[in-house]
Amino acid sequence: MKYYPGRVVTWAYRMVVGILVPPVRFFTDRHWSGIENIPEEGGFIAVSNHVTNFDPLTFGHFLVANGIPVKFLAKSGLFETPIVGPILSACRQIPVYRGTTRAAESLDAAEEALRSGECVGIFPEGTLTHDPDEWPMKGYPGAARLALSTGVPVIPVAQWGAQRVIPRFENYPASLRKQRVDVMAMPPVDLSRFEGKPLTHDVLLEATEVIMAELTRGVAELRGEEPPEHVWDRRVDGDRRLPHKVAKARRKAEEKAAKQ
Repeated sequence: MKYYPGRVVTWAYRMVVGILVPPVRFFTDRHWSGIENIPEEGGFIAVSNHVTNFDPLTFGHFLVANGIPVKFLAKSGLFETPIVGPILSACRQIPVYRGTTRAAESLDAAEEALRSGECVGIFPEGTLTHDPDEWPMKGYPGAARLALSTGVPVIPVAQWGAQRVIPRFENYPASLRKQRVDVMAMPPVDLSRFEGKPLTHDVLLEATEVIMAELTRGVAELRGEEPPEHVWDRRVDGDRRLPHKVAKARRKAEEKAAKQ
């Protein structure tokens, strides 16, 4: 795998890429577009929608295969697990300590990476979407804050189809057949209206809405559908994972009873 000059790639990163790329290729029929929108040099933020546990791999593969080693902002708990944690650290990924006194550390580390010319990958929704029809939901302001504080571009990377490999809220492939996965890099988000403004809550909220609107537009193009007018807000509209878990437990109980 060749990377653009100046991108920092550790031996562990190359090893993990070598391990993960073959299964991603095995499960996906890749349809990539917009590669010309990926900056060849300089730091930038790549943001993507989040439907399934598989799409970090399709998102990362799209960037890595096009010469861009990406640093992800990942939940801090993953860095504490016995095997995954040391691998993430060796690959120089960035832990997110959301809701703690260390929350600012992840943005500091991400800002440092961006200023040194690296790519930082972010799922602005912070978790799998809970929208009933799997559209992007309301985003967190981390990507907007980083973009406005560093001046680096934000590149939306819309994707659709990874949920055909591993369904939303599941952990295992639905089948062993290749599934079509579309990934599209879009032009940089126009955030010029916010230049020079103090990074107040309202400014960050509006900038985040602009970023999410562009990302949603890309998803709509891939899906060939119109997105809903209402943007799902998990904190207001609810958590769809809970009823999903209840239904899954009920199905397992019914299957167990049927076997007895």
